[in-house]
Amino acid sequence: MRHARRRIVRRAARLAAVGGLLIGGTMVTRAVASEPADAPAAPHTLARSASGAGAGLVARLGSERTAGHWVGDDGRPVVAVTDEETAGSVRRAGATAKLVRHSMSELRSAASALRAAPRVTGTAWALDYRSNQVLVRGDSTVSGSDWSRLTGVAEGIGGFVRMERVQGTFTTRLNGAQPILSTAGRCSAGFNVTDGTDDFILTAGHCGPTGSVWFGDDKGDREVGKTVSGSFPGDDFSLVEYAGGKAGDSADVVAVGDGKGVRITGVGEPAVGQRVFRSGSTSGLRDGRVTALDATVNYPEGTVTGLIETDVCAEPGDSGGPMFSEGVALGVTSGGDGDCDKGGTTFFQPLPEAMEALGVRLIVAGQEDAGQGAAASSPAPGTAAPGAAAPGAAASVPGADGRTLLARLTDRRNVGPGLLVVAGSLVALVATRWIRAEHDRKAYRQQYSATWG
Repeated sequence: MRHARRRIVRRAARLAAVGGLLIGGTMVTRAVASEPADAPAAPHTLARSASGAGAGLVARLGSERTAGHWVGDDGRPVVAVTDEETAGSVRRAGATAKLVRHSMSELRSAASALRAAPRVTGTAWALDYRSNQVLVRGDSTVSGSDWSRLTGVAEGIGGFVRMERVQGTFTTRLNGAQPILSTAGRCSAGFNVTDGTDDFILTAGHCGPTGSVWFGDDKGDREVGKTVSGSFPGDDFSLVEYAGGKAGDSADVVAVGDGKGVRITGVGEPAVGQRVFRSGSTSGLRDGRVTALDATVNYPEGTVTGLIETDVCAEPGDSGGPMFSEGVALGVTSGGDGDCDKGGTTFFQPLPEAMEALGVRLIVAGQEDAGQGAAASSPAPGTAAPGAAAPGAAASVPGADGRTLLARLTDRRNVGPGLLVVAGSLVALVATRWIRAEHDRKAYRQQYSATWG
């Protein structure tokens, strides 16, 4: 009886192992058939779909009935509305409605009144959709008399203009250190773009005037290119034409440090509340959220309008570096206050506006022109390290969102779980065969010993 039970157990184990092989093979086949060829390299959020839904509602309902939109904490679009009827339209569209007192037209009118006032260096303002206010900030360089005068202007506009003093100084993020260098100082490369014939770096306009020559090292041995056009102040973008005319391999990759990069797949506009990433040659990869749009900053060099305001930190030398989310290019670093130890506010030049003005398009994954490779690779000799965010620097792209091997193996969307089932089934099958062989040898020895005994 005991031998019969053992045979039943062994047979059941073998059948289970064979079944596991079949199931695991099916899982692997399905995963291979459905897995995308290029998984996104940036963390996934719902910001793009939520932003599109919110923007569509605002455009349809108009600036007199709405006052902006943002991405809520739950990832859903939130639209500020001025009446219950409009709120009902927003809810029926599947978004969240927030009743506010002032429309977008009123907020924009207040911002126009601030721009018309005498300019005060060290101040900035932006439309704060969440609070339904225009937020005016003044840094440590603003004198008491200037601040009082600007406060009087705000009070004349109405109670929805909020005044706030901040520590630090609103400056363009440029210094005189190294890598990509010119006589104006150091900046970070932004995104690679093309006009269909030649390739360029799109970076910040304050980095250097037209004619500035850029090098990839402090010895001047490797010329990167020359600034051929740009706008600053007013806007903050410029175009650096590559010395060789082409961006080279991995032109669609932005470096994020540690030999890694993110492949850029398109260009877009951000939404308030969206999580974004910024890479720069000084502080590397940093992340945060968009806090406001259509910001105005009064730098010492001049006033820049239409900027993206974020709580991402930045430091001198990060100027011109790329801002992106989920592989979508959003802007280039303009300036701000604070640093990456204390935090602060950083402003970005929106990318679509800059590209339209310059007559270029983004070099993205899948393009066959502009000389970029089909896949990113390790840095070639003579190129700057990926962490330096140098133009055209090749960089390895982490699979999916940079997760560990264990996480990928256990993700049911990948082939990992199927391979684990197959491996476990093979181990079980081998184990049952080995147990049977051992049992047969033991039985033979017992019979042999009994015969001779």
